[in-house]
Amino acid sequence: MADRVLDAVMSNRFWVFLITRQVVDFNSWPTMCHPVGVLETLTDGPGVVIPESFANADHPMRKVTRQVAFDGAWDAERAAKVASLFGGMAPEWAARSANPDRQASIVDALGRGQVDCGGTWLECGSGAGGNTHLLCDQDRNLVALDLAKEMLVHAPPDLAPRVQGDSSSLPFADDTFDTVLLVNMLLFPQELDRVLRPGGRLLWVNTLGDQTPIHLPVEDVMEAMPGDWTGVTAKAGSGFWLSMERQNS
Repeated sequence: MADRVLDAVMSNRFWVFLITRQVVDFNSWPTMCHPVGVLETLTDGPGVVIPESFANADHPMRKVTRQVAFDGAWDAERAAKVASLFGGMAPEWAARSANPDRQASIVDALGRGQVDCGGTWLECGSGAGGNTHLLCDQDRNLVALDLAKEMLVHAPPDLAPRVQGDSSSLPFADDTFDTVLLVNMLLFPQELDRVLRPGGRLLWVNTLGDQTPIHLPVEDVMEAMPGDWTGVTAKAGSGFWLSMERQNS
């Protein structure tokens, strides 16, 4: 059903690297669910507003998000559809992302989410770079990755190295990143766990809260991720954020 709806919707400083990798078939992998770890809820951050009604539980991308996170329902066909869908929105995407109410949750997460301002960072689903500039005011090594080439072409060239790649099969070695940021992005638990270093941190942000099309509640994000995690979460602006730290075994 979700795929049928997706069918209906439809010289820089840094190179845009075209990564061609086989899409992993997660359908053969067992679903790994476990009790949610310790989760602390902070007081609301700045400017909390109720987001406008936009995407309910029947929204097609909501279904895709849950299927990907818990069932591994991702293949080359679905990846191509999602890339085409978002690639077609690239020209206006940066302007749409640069909204103070929506970006408030990202800013609050960076300020209160117990994150290390330095280290090596990956922004998955970076789009046209509308939020990338929020990460560039600290001494961190940042890579911006997106599935849609068109999004990366429209991103400012001087913010961070831009990589075209599929987050179901990230083109990075194990234990590469200290922090991975996902803003309104699909969750691929096994790959995120693979590229994060021991003690690494995952930042999950839904800038329209539960009205975000690509949405999971914070408890579901913690449940979907393999291993043991602790988390802290809060609302800010029109959205919410979750900062998770992987516990060393």
